[in-house]
Amino acid sequence: MSRVGKRPVIIPSGVTVSVDSNNNVTVKGPKGELTQRIHRDMKVIVDGNMVRVERPTDEKFHKALHGLSRTLIQNMIEGVTRGYQKSLEIVGVGYRAQKQGKKLVLSVGYSHPVEINEEPGIEFEVPAPNKVIVKGIDKQKVGEVAARIRSVKPPEPYKGKGIRYENERVIQKQGKAGK
Repeated sequence: MSRVGKRPVIIPSGVTVSVDSNNNVTVKGPKGELTQRIHRDMKVIVDGNMVRVERPTDEKFHKALHGLSRTLIQNMIEGVTRGYQKSLEIVGVGYRAQKQGKKLVLSVGYSHPVEINEEPGIEFEVPAPNKVIVKGIDKQKVGEVAARIRSVKPPEPYKGKGIRYENERVIQKQGKAGK
């Protein structure tokens, strides 16, 4: 069995998990509701306060799906109870971020400010001009939006200026050697 897939997912109090006939798993909790379609070969069983995922065969494809399906359900349960967040740092002289209504406005050295709109289920927080926090209940969407913000101005290798994840290490190059 898959080491990840064989472990049951514990459902905390205040969270409900339901599976319909099309293998759509719906998780409702204090922060919201998430729905994920699990592959039709996987069997999702809700048993009291735990969820188990079973696979039909020991083929390599089913083994991979087994752990993936269990992890997706675990991430949905964690999302509706605690939520997810990614922190980004902006490094550079004059580089800053600010929130205007439901938009994140980035000034990162271009001739114009870059605006990024909040998506449904995602919210931005700007505690300091050089820090952006992306929050939401869907782990995949939070990571995708954070990556899109980072791609506006990725850190460059000579001075390290740009947008990076918190605690991301940017390996800097030496530069030209002077005479």
